[in-house]
Amino acid sequence: LCVNGMSFHKRDGRNANSAIVCGIDENTYGHNLLDGIKFQQEIERKAFELGGSNYNAPVQLVKDFMNDKKSEKIGEVVPTVKPGYVLSNLNDIYPEHVTNYIKTAIKMMDKKLHGFSMDEAILTGVETRTSCAVRMDRDDLLRSENIDNLYVIGEGSGYSGGIVSSAIDGLKAAEVILTSKLSK
Repeated sequence: LCVNGMSFHKRDGRNANSAIVCGIDENTYGHNLLDGIKFQQEIERKAFELGGSNYNAPVQLVKDFMNDKKSEKIGEVVPTVKPGYVLSNLNDIYPEHVTNYIKTAIKMMDKKLHGFSMDEAILTGVETRTSCAVRMDRDDLLRSENIDNLYVIGEGSGYSGGIVSSAIDGLKAAEVILTSKLSK
């Protein structure tokens, strides 16, 4: 199970949409070529199981997450994830040091955005696809170094970190393609 928050164009949903990103390296996931992907699959499998093995998402109140306690009830903030949710303990998903990084990030974010870590805020797990686990090689013109006529752009290739930067990467590739076509 992998979730990804979204906002409608009016940004008028019941809840705010944000994510907490934790960088990890081979000391967490392993040193072999595909260990990052295996780690990602393990995390997603744990989330699937915590959610009841039926594509419901595991959720937890921030207060309970910070205290390593399974949430027993929802407060004022009601999850909007589809198809549904299961009250869980998200501390059971990641290695302890990753969970501690996330807890530290929540505390730091609350200092900058008061209320970010309010007790009844909801955490929904897991989003493991913030950026590509493998980065494809490309040249200065955004072309693959290994495959002819392939432009390596966006999150899937490891070169951007979101919708806006992916769109800009796409625009740059379009400019390169149009420039090369016009010069012929």
